[in-house]
Amino acid sequence: MSAWPCAASLTLSCVLCGCAALKPITPDANAEPPPPQVLLTIAAPDEHKRLLETHLDLARLAIVAPGETLSDTELRRLEAAAPAQARGLLATQGYMNPDVTVQREASAPGELPRVRIEVAPGAKSRIERTDLDLQGPLAEAAASGDASARETLAGWRAAWRLPAGSDFSDSTWRDAKTAALARLRAAGYASANWSSTSAQVDADRASVHIVVRADSGPLYRTGALVIEGLERQDERSVRYLANFAEGTPATEARLLDYQERLQRAGLFERVSVTLAPDPASAAAATVTARLGELPLQQATAGVGISANNGPRVSLEHLHRRAFGERATLHNKIEIGRVRQAWDGELASHTLPGLYRNLVGGAVERLESDTDRVTALRVRFGRAYDSQRIERLAFVEVERALVRPFATTLQAAQANADTTAATVNFHGTWRDVDSVILPTLGQSLALQGAAGRVHGSGGGAVGNSGSGGFARAYGRLQAWRPLGGNWYGQARVELGQVFAPGAVKVPEPQRFRAGGDDSVRGYAYRSLSPNVGGVDVGGRVLATASVELARPISAKLPSVWWAAFIDAGRAAASWNDWRAAWGAGLGLRWRSPVGPLRADVAYGEEIRQWRLHLSVGIAF
Repeated sequence: MSAWPCAASLTLSCVLCGCAALKPITPDANAEPPPPQVLLTIAAPDEHKRLLETHLDLARLAIVAPGETLSDTELRRLEAAAPAQARGLLATQGYMNPDVTVQREASAPGELPRVRIEVAPGAKSRIERTDLDLQGPLAEAAASGDASARETLAGWRAAWRLPAGSDFSDSTWRDAKTAALARLRAAGYASANWSSTSAQVDADRASVHIVVRADSGPLYRTGALVIEGLERQDERSVRYLANFAEGTPATEARLLDYQERLQRAGLFERVSVTLAPDPASAAAATVTARLGELPLQQATAGVGISANNGPRVSLEHLHRRAFGERATLHNKIEIGRVRQAWDGELASHTLPGLYRNLVGGAVERLESDTDRVTALRVRFGRAYDSQRIERLAFVEVERALVRPFATTLQAAQANADTTAATVNFHGTWRDVDSVILPTLGQSLALQGAAGRVHGSGGGAVGNSGSGGFARAYGRLQAWRPLGGNWYGQARVELGQVFAPGAVKVPEPQRFRAGGDDSVRGYAYRSLSPNVGGVDVGGRVLATASVELARPISAKLPSVWWAAFIDAGRAAASWNDWRAAWGAGLGLRWRSPVGPLRADVAYGEEIRQWRLHLSVGIAF
């Protein structure tokens, strides 16, 4: 360190020694606070005034014991010490040459002494020059041409928080050093430390020259993986989730990713991944995964209500080691006013490469205002899960039975029973600050399918509606803090079915719009083509939404109000598409399990208000 902080510290220590004359008392919650011993006025900018009022001895005389008085000799000593003490305090904020005057003001006999302190802080010190130096294995590897080491070193230098021209203070200086070491350690140099640091201050010029030198220490590489806490689960499930081999650089991101994958696996309630920080074994550092297992089986019953599906009850069962194998069996039954469904899936635990194999089935019956659609599905596929990316590729066979409530010939022709076989891909990419309650980031969900459908009625004469088709769908969402406690959210949704007009594309593969997560102000799935008085799925879809929200008050930070505008619909073709608009206001409770939303929206097309209730967030 340079000479000035040491001198300032010594001066401040000497000044504070005089505080021994002020006898501290043991706080008593019921006692009246001691009366002030002096009337003190501090004339300084607000930020400095608060600092001096908190730490200056003349401002802390209330700690004198009740019944005692401050002698004139002691007061004069404190007055004499105040300028040096104030300069030391202001130096911590980067003001190295302040002008401080202390003056005793006249007071009437019997009144408390009056003291006035005037502070002109002067210019704040700025960084004139920064010399960053690194020694140790990282610097040696970079000098020898190692591309990864060069990138790490360049990133470390670029991330330094006090470049030339920055304001200087004790807190920014401390934070910059802490962040620089943390970055080296996160890059795999777990024993990185400072060799020397100094901030050389020129008080007359209000400038600072920073000189810092770090020693990276060795690059830690992963060695043996030690697993603790397993009782019922297979060790291979834990090792495959690591997804790194021995000898891999033990970066903080890699270890945190492993820990998060273990948490997301659904097998453990407690997870901790640590690295042995011994420089002697850095070339093969032990990685320890400490685990607490969840029960083998879990059953959950639930009740809920939403504007889309009305009231509902559900029963869910999960077996984490189905049939004694490394597999999870999940079944869910839901019974509601407009939707009844069973979903089942048998999925392997994570395999090498973070893949999972799965087989699943579903039966769903869904009613709209004009028809009832029953769908039966069987699928076989493979999934990939990581922190930012989820992928699912599968083959599916689907049977759709459509029963319109209207009985016109036109409605019957538009709603054929179908059987389809498709090859599908679903992918989600997300980069958000919180998966459950995002306020910053974006996510993109993409779906694609191609297959062939066999119609069993409802087609034109001589045509059953059979043929090939393809389907594409995308949903982009973004969240941004806007300042002043305002937050913005936007969504764009597009979809299209590609098929000849005579092909009866299965109803579940088509699109409908309207409802809580679509266009508010309209009934669930109501913004779609109408044929013979019956709503049918469209072949194209486009919706969008913009929302502004902020907390209702500082005392209720988890309760927000929001204003929004939605637009869109599903249509038979882009020539038939036109936007239906909805707008309204809502309340949000940002609960630990997801946002609870209550919205009141006005549908411009139907000229009616509608209440929407929902829980959770869709990616």
